[in-house]
Amino acid sequence: MTGDQIHYEELAQDALRSVIRKVLERVEKSGLPGDHHFYIAFDTHADGVVISKRLKGHYPDEMTIVLQHQFWDLNVQESFFEIRLSFNNIPELLVVPYAAINVFFDPSVPYGLQFGTSEAANDDGRIEAVLPGIISEQDQVNALPVFHELPADEEGAETDEAASPESGSASAEIVELDTFRKK
Repeated sequence: MTGDQIHYEELAQDALRSVIRKVLERVEKSGLPGDHHFYIAFDTHADGVVISKRLKGHYPDEMTIVLQHQFWDLNVQESFFEIRLSFNNIPELLVVPYAAINVFFDPSVPYGLQFGTSEAANDDGRIEAVLPGIISEQDQVNALPVFHELPADEEGAETDEAASPESGSASAEIVELDTFRKK
């Protein structure tokens, strides 16, 4: 058996991150429609992330931002977005590459995407840790499909580690990549 030299997981994650970019482009152009708002959790250590030392001290590993009522200067680029937010009445500029995003969630729908390593993807408490008290446990299962990268030493290996969402939810859009995996 040959390894995955095409890197399907990476391609799928890139495609899904482009969904986030396209949504932010719409918001940049027209503002947030209706009750839509977003929770975006990202890795503060990722390449290209720019946040102040003060914020880095408060959020050394991961930070969750909310795009709802008060944000300014949203600037959406091909590989990252910039935004100004206020933290304790102090305006801050954040630069977030799409590759640094771990969770994107719109609770008004609900619709969300979760990215990360296979270990993080299988951590049942991870979603609640990123979005505490925002969504119910059932919504976590239905609204946040898990997309994970294989660790470098297991690349190309078969895996059943992806979380499988429960069926029967009419309110969430679920993308299940396991269907396309070789068993």
